[in-house]
Amino acid sequence: MASKYAFAKPLKELRFHLCQTSPSSTSLRSFLQRAYPVMKKHNPYIPILIREAQGVSPQVIARFEYGKEVKLPLDGVTDKELETTIEKLVMTPP
Repeated sequence: MASKYAFAKPLKELRFHLCQTSPSSTSLRSFLQRAYPVMKKHNPYIPILIREAQGVSPQVIARFEYGKEVKLPLDGVTDKELETTIEKLVMTPP
């Protein structure tokens, strides 16, 4: 059975940018606390980077083969919407 956090083969790196204290990053922080261990377990060789900085807007950046990157802002996204957004991003190369 395929996991919803098993990434597509062309995905080379997944980066999350968020603020440690900002209310706009709350859903991303809770998502990462819940989903990061599962994502890393199913994708041990893909770097999953979490970058925290004061005042940064939450966003996710996926780097695919040949250096193609897709950046999605995550401001105002609920936890459930965040999960479906990340799932679509990692399974659909540009």
